[in-house]
Amino acid sequence: MKKLRNWMCILFTLFTFASSSLVAHGAQYDEQSEDRTLAPYFVIKDADEAVDRFPLKDTTVKTNINGIIAETYVTQTYTNEGQNPINASYVFPASSNVTVHGLTITVGSQTVTAQIKEKEEAREEFEEAKSEGKSASLMEQQRPNVFTMDVANIMPGATAVIELHYTELIQPVDGIYEFVFPTVVGPRYINTQKTELTASQLEYRVKTYIAENGENTDEWAASPYLPEGELPEGTYNITVNLSTGVPITDLSCKSHKVNVISGGESAACVTLADSEDYAGNRDFILKYKLTGEELQSGLMLTEGEDENFFMLTVQPPQRYEPEDIPSREYIFVLDISGSMYGYPLDTAKSLIRNLVGNLVYRQDKTDTFNLILFSDEFYQLSPTSLPATAENIQSAVSLIDSLDGTGGTEMLPALTQALSIPMNQDTARSVVIITDGYICDEKEIFQLINENMENTNFFSFGIGTSVNSYLINGIATAGLGESFIVTDEEDAQVSSERFRTYISTPLLTDIRIEYDGFDVYDVEPAAPSTLFAQKPIVLFGKWKGNAEGAIKITGKTGSQDYVQEIPVTDAQICTDNSPLSLLWARSRLQRITDYGCSSDNPDIKEEVTRLGLTYNMMTPYTSFVAVIDTVVNPDGNADDVQQANPLPLGVSDLAVGGGYSAYSEPQDYILFAMTGLILLYVLRRRKSGTGSVNPTV
Repeated sequence: MKKLRNWMCILFTLFTFASSSLVAHGAQYDEQSEDRTLAPYFVIKDADEAVDRFPLKDTTVKTNINGIIAETYVTQTYTNEGQNPINASYVFPASSNVTVHGLTITVGSQTVTAQIKEKEEAREEFEEAKSEGKSASLMEQQRPNVFTMDVANIMPGATAVIELHYTELIQPVDGIYEFVFPTVVGPRYINTQKTELTASQLEYRVKTYIAENGENTDEWAASPYLPEGELPEGTYNITVNLSTGVPITDLSCKSHKVNVISGGESAACVTLADSEDYAGNRDFILKYKLTGEELQSGLMLTEGEDENFFMLTVQPPQRYEPEDIPSREYIFVLDISGSMYGYPLDTAKSLIRNLVGNLVYRQDKTDTFNLILFSDEFYQLSPTSLPATAENIQSAVSLIDSLDGTGGTEMLPALTQALSIPMNQDTARSVVIITDGYICDEKEIFQLINENMENTNFFSFGIGTSVNSYLINGIATAGLGESFIVTDEEDAQVSSERFRTYISTPLLTDIRIEYDGFDVYDVEPAAPSTLFAQKPIVLFGKWKGNAEGAIKITGKTGSQDYVQEIPVTDAQICTDNSPLSLLWARSRLQRITDYGCSSDNPDIKEEVTRLGLTYNMMTPYTSFVAVIDTVVNPDGNADDVQQANPLPLGVSDLAVGGGYSAYSEPQDYILFAMTGLILLYVLRRRKSGTGSVNPTV
């Protein structure tokens, strides 16, 4: 009996421990439930096979690149293999520069083309169709590079095929063309407390939300993710058709293994080589060069029934070496949060060692630098920037090497601190931000950059296989700098060299563009005053009257005057103006909404909505909705399913801070297992006759 008491005490203690663990976890889960809309979380497959929790079965991507314009068709196939109707939600990415302008849904033999409508109207139409038991789809923009897809009433055994169509511009840098197709949205970090924000930043956040219908548009961040290393059951296929008009060379893809089928010197078809290698957990990155007559400065004109559009491409002059380079200050802001743990941070360390190591100590004009590391908190190397001596550089490198990734991603306070470092008025300041960009307060970052761009240039390095391109590109665009994507240590070496070359010598300053005898209006974007990179200036605009006159580009290359003139009459006029009209509209949209320059203007929403409706394109205030007008689910009952994304390749579980889904808690299994052990032990003792229960014991 004493032995039985001891065993029961041990088991009771274990049971109590497990129960308290469950209660603790359950309390944490309850506390997080209010913030679940602001936190990504893990999803674990439920044992109930009646519901297929992963209805997205196939994604097929086809991109046609003609010259510098890329048109992409993304086909998503949802199949309900369960026993109940399904309403599915899915978060997916695109390039931050795309114009989404087409969507169709096919269920069985019925195909419907989606209509672009104001966001509230589209949502109401979708919800009405959903409640009536009709198959429907709704596509909304959450960020310029993040979209959500909702599909309603997918019946058991039914397949829904959704195809979206978008257009983007491919621009070369240093003669290298790069097409990037993002495949997965990385988990976003949100500080729900906002205790580190200044009063002006809090005011800006409120204005931003009011401008965006007064809603918390970050609810999409509550996306479910599969644990690290686990992949979806569906397939992912990518095909790129290249047609450049001039010979292609150095075609390569580091992100995926590909097959290349040549269609002659100026054409190629690129497909994935390994069907067993899931392609949807890192960006597809295709690079190539052109030989012979590469893209030159020129003018493209189109005529339409209501509007005429043009695209002006200005190639910069060759790089020159100025005699007088001012003293320079570099402030490196490095992300050491949980999502950077492991390979991303190792790559970032290699990058920053190269960047800091390439700084120059000169007796007459000394480069200075500082370093801020951030996660939940930030760490600063020095109160003031230090001379780029070998000793100071080694101190910075040692600090970087001593840290591993952990915690949240509080970029805004770290960047605010970087800009508060005392500045020498005779020094050119550059802030270099190194991160994967997995945050949700991009607009506040852009607002801070806009407030400081008069005395600071901003550069960004995106680290990882699926970075937040909206943030990475936006930092450079808003900060008049350049962005770089680094996927491994080899890229770190190449990118650091590109950065050093980029900042050492401007190519063209005091840029002016004049339209002599050519009646243009609504030109987007504004031409830069200084051009650093070997990247063409591309402008879009509208024109009226006759196609005549000339476009004159002037500037300075060092101490030399630069003049380039493009006769308008030499340009051929095309009748299909749809690509240029879409690219113009995207450029206008980018200027007024994407990077936070005017988001508190009360007229912005009206103008953005008008752009979306006029040019049939996705915006923050317009959405695509498609309804098949056949009732397939009369009672309207359906299981709501959140489509789970894989974690981006190389990103650890530390990037996800929302716990587990309600489908399956690990503590439940522990509790059930221990309860079962106790019951089994008691039953066995009773069966043997030595374990009768005595209430007085």
